[in-house]
Parts: sequence; C-alpha cells; structure tokens
Amino acid sequence: MKELIEYIAKSLASKPEDVKVTEEIEDGRVILRLEVADEDKGKIIGRQGRVAQAMRVLLRVASVKNGTRAILEIV
Repeated sequence: MKELIEYIAKSLASKPEDVKVTEEIEDGRVILRLEVADEDKGKIIGRQGRVAQAMRVLLRVASVKNGTRAILEIV
C-alpha cells in the first residue's frame, strides 16, 4: 500500500525526490503519512480535493484486499 501511494505521488509531483511516505500501525489500522514539497501540495490535493480523495479510494480498495484498514494523511 505504501508503494502505491508513493508511486502515485511521485507521478504527480514536479519534485518527486521530495516525496516521502511513512507507515505506522495504530489500533489495528495502517496510517500512511504523505509528505511532499510545498509547491506540490496543490497538485497532490487537486481541485476541491478530488485527487486526494481518489488516492484514498484506491488505498481503501488495496487495504480491503489485504484485510486491513488504512488511512492517508497528507502532511
């Protein structure tokens, strides 16, 4: 799941070397924190949050296939 979010974010970002995804397990949930450069935050979030929402939907589908729950936080 971490690789999926990292791949999508690097594809969208103009500075892919600044994309960093950290993974934590808390209360049986996987929490993925996505950090990008300040000028790339708009691209990652998208208009009215549509890109971020699409990333969350893909993450939810991948986590259900693995039998876990996952949350994406954009920092």
